[in-house]
Amino acid sequence: MPSKPAPIKKAAKKEPAKKEEKAAEPAPEPAPEAAPAEAAPAEAAPAEVAPPVEGEAAPAPAEGEAAPAEAPPADAAAPAAEETPAAVAAEAPADAAAAAPAAVEAAPAADSEAAPADAAAAAPAADEAAPAADSEAAPADAEAAAPEEPKPPTPPPPPPKEPTSAPLDLFIEDKNDTSVTIIWSQPEVVGDSGLDGYTIEICKDGTEDWKAVNEELQKSCRYVIKNQTTGDRLKIRVVAVNAGGRSPPVALPEAVLVKEVADRPKVRLPRFLRQRYVANVGAKINLTIPFTGKPKPAVSWLKNGQPLDTKRVNIRSSDRDSILFIRAADREDSGEYEMCVKVDDFEDKAIVTLQIVELPGPPASVKIVDTWGFNVALEWTAPSDNGNTEITGYTVQKADKKTGDWYTELEHYHRLNATISDLIMGNTYKFRVYAENKCGISEDATVTKEEAKILKTGIDYKPLEYLEHDFSEAPKFTTSLNDRSTTVGYSTKLLCSVRGSPKPRVQWMKNQMIIGEDPKFRQICVQGICSLEIRRPGNFDGGVYSCKAINNHGEATVSCKLEVKQPVVADAEKK
Repeated sequence: MPSKPAPIKKAAKKEPAKKEEKAAEPAPEPAPEAAPAEAAPAEAAPAEVAPPVEGEAAPAPAEGEAAPAEAPPADAAAPAAEETPAAVAAEAPADAAAAAPAAVEAAPAADSEAAPADAAAAAPAADEAAPAADSEAAPADAEAAAPEEPKPPTPPPPPPKEPTSAPLDLFIEDKNDTSVTIIWSQPEVVGDSGLDGYTIEICKDGTEDWKAVNEELQKSCRYVIKNQTTGDRLKIRVVAVNAGGRSPPVALPEAVLVKEVADRPKVRLPRFLRQRYVANVGAKINLTIPFTGKPKPAVSWLKNGQPLDTKRVNIRSSDRDSILFIRAADREDSGEYEMCVKVDDFEDKAIVTLQIVELPGPPASVKIVDTWGFNVALEWTAPSDNGNTEITGYTVQKADKKTGDWYTELEHYHRLNATISDLIMGNTYKFRVYAENKCGISEDATVTKEEAKILKTGIDYKPLEYLEHDFSEAPKFTTSLNDRSTTVGYSTKLLCSVRGSPKPRVQWMKNQMIIGEDPKFRQICVQGICSLEIRRPGNFDGGVYSCKAINNHGEATVSCKLEVKQPVVADAEKK
C-alpha cells in the first residue's frame, strides 16, 4: 500500500545514527538464557527477504514463535542485519517490491532491540514485522487500520473574570466619640462582572491587622463605623468586590482619631424672634430656637440677667435646639431672655425680648372744660394701666340725657383733648372716653362728672297743645298676591304688604290649610312686607296660597294661584 513507504524511509535514514551510537558504546553482555530469543528476528531476516511468488505475500514468523537455530552473540547479529537489505535489494525481482518494506522494517527493529539484555523487549520487534507483512497482503486489514476522522477542536476556555478598579474619593464625613462616618465614590472601571458591594476594613494605627467591620457587602457608598473606643487611631480602607474577586483597596491617607469633632457653637435665632415678640395675657408661649455645635453644647438661660423661675418657664433642650415654654403667659413673664450655648471655651448668645400685653385701663380722668353755642370742649388724662404696651388712641362718645343712648363721636383719636360740635340746642349731654392699645379698647370708660347743657338764646318757645291721634286700624293689604308659575326644582317667592295698628299677626295657608313650621316654606314679615319662600317646589306644591292678617280690630286675606311646571327637556336628551 502507498501509506507504508514513509516509515521505511525514516527507518533507513535513522539507521546510520543508530550504528554510530552502537559503535561508540560498548555492547552489553547478553543474558545467558534470553540471547537465542533476541537473535531470532535477526537470523530470520535473510529467509524472509527471499523473492516471493508473484501475487503472494512474504510469510512472517508467528507471534511469540522461537527461532529454530541458536542465536549468535549480539555483536554478530548486527552486521548480518545490516547486510540484509543490500542483499535483498540485489536478489529481489521487480515484482517483489511490495514485500521488501516488511523485510527492511524487520532489520532495523532487530538491530535496535538486540542491544538490551531484556529478552522481553525483543518481542515487539518481531511482532511489528508480522503486521507489516499482513497489511501488505490483506487489503481488508489495511482499510480497517485507516486513520479515524479528525474531531472538532475544543473551544477555548472563557477568559477569567477581572475585579474592579479601586474605589475613589474616600474621606471622612463625620465622626464622634464612638463612630466614624465615611463616604466614597464607586470604582472608575467596573467591568462585565458588575459590582457586588464593598468591604470596609479597619486596623489600629501601627498594626496591619485588618478586619472587616461589615458582615455583609455594603451596597451604598456611605458607611458608619460604630462601637469604637474613644481615643483610638484607626486606619480605614474600602475594597470593592465582584465575581472576579477583591479590587485594590482605597485607604485614607492618615489614621483617624476617634473623637468628637469640635465645632464652634452658633445660635440660629429665627427671624420673627429678632424683634420684640408680643403675646396676649393667658396665651401659650412655645418658642423653638435651633443651634449648632459639636460636641453637644451646654445650654443656659437667663431672664433680665437672673436665673429663670422654673415654676413659670420650662426649658427643654436637645442636640439641635432649645424650647422656651410658658403654659399661660402673664405680664410678669415679659422681659429679655438670654440664651447661651457653650462648647469648651467657645460660646454664643442670643436675646429674645418677650412682651405680654392685655387691654388697657380707662383714662384716669375726663372733664368738660368749656361750653359755648353748640360746642363742648373736653380734656382727659392717659390711663394709669396701659396694658404693658403703648396707647394707640382714644374713643369719645356722647349721650343725650333724655334718651340715654350713647353715640360715638371720635375713634382712634390720638390727642388728650377734643371739641364736640353740632350739639342740639336745649339738650343736656354727658361724655365718656375709652383708651385703646394693640389688644383693643379698654373694657371700661371714664365718664364726665358734670353735664353740658346747650342753652337756648333769645327764643321763648311754647309747645302747642294737641290731642294725641288714635292710630288704631284694622289690617289692610296695601299690595295683594299675584298668580305665579314656576318650574320643578326652582325656588320661588310670594310677596304682599299689609298695614294695621296694632301690628297684625300674619298666617300663610295652602289650599285653606295653615302651613305652620314646615321647613319647606320660609315665612318672613318685616315692616309690613310679608313674603313666603317655597324651596325647590315639586309637582304637588302647586295650588292656592293665602295670606291672612289678624289684629284686635279685624282681619284681612289675600290669595293667589301657584302653578308648578315640568322642566323642558330637549329631544336629544330624551333619546
